[in-house]
Amino acid sequence: MSALNNWLTWSLLAALFAGATAILAKIGVEGVNSNLATAIRTTVVLVFTWLLASSAISGEAFANISRRTWIFLALSGLATGLSWVCYFRALQLGQASQVAPVDKLSVIFAIAMAGWFLHEPLTWHHWVGGLLILCGAAVIACK
Repeated sequence: MSALNNWLTWSLLAALFAGATAILAKIGVEGVNSNLATAIRTTVVLVFTWLLASSAISGEAFANISRRTWIFLALSGLATGLSWVCYFRALQLGQASQVAPVDKLSVIFAIAMAGWFLHEPLTWHHWVGGLLILCGAAVIACK
């Protein structure tokens, strides 16, 4: 399997860019209303992703999207927007080195929701890993 078709490669790249996002956003929210900063960031993401998508799909791809898919992607977008609004406000009020690890508690929520809503099997690896993430975030947040 090539590195470009490997979930771990893409996950590590996502983590790298998320880490860079925290630092760049912390610098960017300085002296700006956090909601305005979120709107600017969201606009850049919107333009970037539409350029990326339009270069990779055909026009008929929209016709093949089900109503269920539209609903869940819209709900996901709303959750993302709420997350970003909260994240930017937290960055404005706190240190990036504390905010980013606490934000990563989302991993624990994702694991729990994957088990509950998606019926994914959760093993001791999930529980121990989640506990370690929780402990790490608590240690960093309570400096």
